[in-house]
This record gives sequence, structure tokens and C-alpha cells, in this order.
Amino acid sequence: MTFSRAIVHMDLDTFFVSCERLLDSRLEGRPILIGGMSDRGVVASCSYEARRFGVHAAMPMKMARDRCPDAVVIKANSATYSKYSRLVTEIIAEASPVYEKSSIDEFYIDFTGMDKYFGTLRYASELRQRILRETGLPISFGLSQNKTVSKIATGEAKPNNQIKIEVGEERNFLAPLSVRKIPMVGIKTYQTLCNLGVRKIQTIQEMPVEMMQSALGENGVSIWKKAQGLDLSPVEQYNERKSISTERTFENDTIDVFKLKSVLVAMAEHLAFQLRKEDKVSGCVTIKIRYADFQTYTLQKQIPYTAADHDFLPVVKELFEKIYQRRLLVRLIGLRYSALVAGNHQLRLFDDAVDYASLYKALDHIRLRYGERSVMRAIGMNS
Repeated sequence: MTFSRAIVHMDLDTFFVSCERLLDSRLEGRPILIGGMSDRGVVASCSYEARRFGVHAAMPMKMARDRCPDAVVIKANSATYSKYSRLVTEIIAEASPVYEKSSIDEFYIDFTGMDKYFGTLRYASELRQRILRETGLPISFGLSQNKTVSKIATGEAKPNNQIKIEVGEERNFLAPLSVRKIPMVGIKTYQTLCNLGVRKIQTIQEMPVEMMQSALGENGVSIWKKAQGLDLSPVEQYNERKSISTERTFENDTIDVFKLKSVLVAMAEHLAFQLRKEDKVSGCVTIKIRYADFQTYTLQKQIPYTAADHDFLPVVKELFEKIYQRRLLVRLIGLRYSALVAGNHQLRLFDDAVDYASLYKALDHIRLRYGERSVMRAIGMNS
């Protein structure tokens, strides 16, 4: 017996905003902007109330504030969002045969064949209700026979709802929608299509594929297929990330070397702490510097696997001394630990005469209880 494919796309609605509202019920119903606090920052997420004023993600914070002066501005808290993302991931992993985590708040699930036992819509609905019940986070989903249609359907289901597109109804569902709804149609592609008089997906459906190819190359062929509701791409089983990183954009471009080193030390400690929490070790360190003229440079070094601050810090200092040679104003600085594998950070700590294992265990206990910045190196306090 063969079954039609059953692909669910689940997306947590305004995820960052929803997390903040769980922590502070007074934010319910208010316009919210999340992101950098300065005018140089950008909007990472915003509530539906703020979107009514034309605010959207990636908009400069200054512009967003001008459009929505009554909005509550909240600094993004990656630790909180990671926590809730893990909670949702654990629920989906337990209930799903195959799932793909495409972002911190977005999932694809392959329920093909489950109609024989449960009914895919019923099972997906029960999973959605479980997420709502156990995390308090609103979540929407679209169900169809492929990833493209399911993702578009999720957008139509929002906020906090669900929709199923029956087999054979994909083209009818897509036809009246804007071409901007098609995944991979960005602003530039949308403008190109509008210049061709193409605004609705139905127009693409009625066009010969050769015309789309002529206008947009191979991307045009891919867009044409998606417009027809055709997508054979599989749900790829989620694998844990292979790198962890952080970066800092300065409110004012700086040439203060002491400040740059302070920020890097704080970053190194922060990322090492994250590795230890996740029982990971890293085998590669990368530093990134972007100057005021937007020229960006990176430098990396392979190292023995570790998750210990005292192993990372000399490497970070060495890379910084090598890469920072231009003596120009710096706009951004970043740090990444990659080549991550599961492992116990004590593998490297036992090489030392000092009992670093006990030291880091004590430090991490304090951070988990009182906050990450409750204990840190003195130089990092200047970050």
C-alpha cells in the first residue's frame, strides 16, 4: 500500500515576543519591538500590534520607533529563546518519526503513512495542542503533501491556527496568493516579477516554464515549480548544530583596543559556558572583525577539543593580534567556536595541574543560579 506524502510545517507565532509575554503578562496586547536597543540596532521580531504600523523584522530600530512610538522595546535574550526552543524541539522529537528544525522556531515533520493508524490532521492537531499546553507558546501549522505548500499554508493559518490543503487542491490554494508568499522570492525577485506584471501566483501557473527561465534563470524554474505546488524535497532529519557564535555591533565605531579585547574575553567566556551546558567541545576558533568601511575579515585556528575558558582565551588573543592590523575604526567584532562534537569538557581540564574541573563546575553552578554575568573575569566586565 502506498500513501500520499504528509508534510507538516509548524511555526511558533512571533516567537521572541511570545517568550517575553510568558515572562511578563503585562506585555499582552501591547506593541512590542525586540532587538538592539540603540538606533543602530535592528528589529529582530515584533508583535502583530506593532506590525499594524508597518513595522517588520530587519527594519532599523530607529525607523520602527518612529512608526510606532508607543511600542515597548525589549533587548533580545538569546538564553530565554533557546530555552523555549529546546522545550518545543523535545516535544516534537518525542512525537515525530522524522522532523527537521529549519530555524529556532520553525519545524518540518514527515507524517507520511500515519493515516493508517491515526489520521495525520488529527495527530498534528494533538501535537500542536500539546505544545500550547506544555509551553504556553502559540503555534500554527500547515499540512499538505510537500514542504513548500505546507510552509505557505502556515502563513495563511496564522495567528495560532492550522490548515490542511487536500491532495489535488495545491494549485487552487496557491493561485490567489501574492508571489511574495513563495519561499525564495525575496524583495528583488518580487520587484522583477512585478515589472513583468506578475503579482499573483496564478499568473505564474499560467506561464510557460521557459518564460520564467528566460526572466530569472534556474531560479525562475524553481519558482515556477513551487507555484504549481510541486516540491519533492525531503524532510531532513534534524541534526544538532556544528557551531556556536556571537557578535557585537558597536553603537559608535571604536578604535579602543582595550574595549575590543574586553568584549572578546566576555564572548569567549559566554560561548565556553554555553558549550559546557550542552555537553559539547569545540575544535576550532574563529574571530571576525568588520571595520567602519564595512570591510570584513575572519581568521580561524584548529585547536584540541575543549570547552574550557583557559584553553580558548590564549587562542582568541593570538587571533586578535594577528587579524587586527589596520588600526581603523571597528564597527563589529565576533567570535565563533566550530567543529562541535558531543563530549565532556573535562577531557582537556585533566591535563592541567590546577583542578579546573572543580573550578568550572563551581563557576557554572553560580551562573546557572544567579545569571551568566554574576561571575566573570575582570577585563570582561568592561564589555
